[in-house]
Amino acid sequence: MVTLLAKNIHTLATMDDSRPEIKNGAIFVRDGVIEAVGTLDEMPSQTADEIFDLSRHVVIPGLINTHHHMYQSLTRVLAQDNELFGWLKTLYPIWAGLTGEMTYISAKLAMAELILSGCTTSSDHLYIYPNDVTIDDEIRAAQEIGMRFHAARGSMSLGESKGGLPPDRVVEEEDVILKDTQRAIETYHDPERYAMTRIVVAPCSPFSVTQELMRDAAELAREYNVHLHTHLAENDNDIIFSRETFGQRPGEYAEDVGWIGDDVWHAHCVKLNDAEIGLFARSGTGVCHCPVSNMRISSGIAPIRKMLDTGVKVGLGVDGTASNDGNHLLNEARMAMLLQRVGGEPDALSGREALSIATRGSASVLGRDDVGVLATGMAADFVAYRIDTIAFAGAQHDPVGGLVFCQSQNVDLSVINGRVVVKDGVLQTVDLPVLIEQHNRLSKILIDGA
Repeated sequence: MVTLLAKNIHTLATMDDSRPEIKNGAIFVRDGVIEAVGTLDEMPSQTADEIFDLSRHVVIPGLINTHHHMYQSLTRVLAQDNELFGWLKTLYPIWAGLTGEMTYISAKLAMAELILSGCTTSSDHLYIYPNDVTIDDEIRAAQEIGMRFHAARGSMSLGESKGGLPPDRVVEEEDVILKDTQRAIETYHDPERYAMTRIVVAPCSPFSVTQELMRDAAELAREYNVHLHTHLAENDNDIIFSRETFGQRPGEYAEDVGWIGDDVWHAHCVKLNDAEIGLFARSGTGVCHCPVSNMRISSGIAPIRKMLDTGVKVGLGVDGTASNDGNHLLNEARMAMLLQRVGGEPDALSGREALSIATRGSASVLGRDDVGVLATGMAADFVAYRIDTIAFAGAQHDPVGGLVFCQSQNVDLSVINGRVVVKDGVLQTVDLPVLIEQHNRLSKILIDGA
């Protein structure tokens, strides 16, 4: 059995209701599972295989990313001044050149950036499958880098010729989509506690798939007891499309096609109205908040305060790296807090609420009860940030608050499933300079070839 002890932690924020923050804290891990949380004298007496003195650190549960498009790290800083639909139309022709190698390398690079920011679990919504691209490419990247991963097998079937937004050359036939989604579930999905790989059924959006596919996808997911994920109510054009095409608002559409329930979460939801928020709360339907992307492409400010007060499950996501241009999940929590305050209420979202959304909230959205808090019996996913840095100077009295209020930092230590993935600020599972060089080479090929 492999054991690990983190001791003398300056401040340990467990996010657990019983003991949220502990000074001079400690965590004892056995075989990837937390055996004890508290002070050093509350730890098992045996000597651990690995010991970390974290007297200059604040420790929190690993952050959890509930919405992403990792392949988009290949196409950052394009379509700089477009709203959603124009942005997509600019980038679809470029993404049509995506290959399996590009998908694998871009996913690994995005995961590296996420891990260094403090993320230990991520979902990714891969919805475009040109050339030889498969969901397997991303799963391989996650297994190699050591990230806990929810692979959302996305899809687009409604091309321009049928009234959809994407060009016909990047959509798939619906029977192919369903067959490959089933293959992915049967090959990779692990329903057990502490699973490192799970599959999500994830048609892309109301404007890129048919109602029939949405219904069939929901039926497939529930047959296999896996979660469902899509985009919803992202901006004003999204609402217009839904009304003109279906005669319904997005929430009504989601309910009509069976996409409401505690096994479903939707990305963005910037434009949900009060009735839709109430529907989500009553049904247990989750929402992923992506504040930076929503600002970048001018979608608006999601009503997160109202969602939380109404009882909606809310998690956090960085969204695609081409509509965010970054993969820093701690920074996303900071932006979530600040964006809710823009309307004139300085207490609209607290720093600790933002961290809770990024940990406990995201775990709930993904349907997990084994990550998101640090407590006995939970997965050993935790991260440590140094507080003796320039960014934390003057914030020693509240380092937990400093994580969100101060300039966003990278982790000094990251433990995922009991495995040390980042040590002394260095990613241990990949040669990062080599990965960056590979990624930049492929990015140039993709962009130049469009």
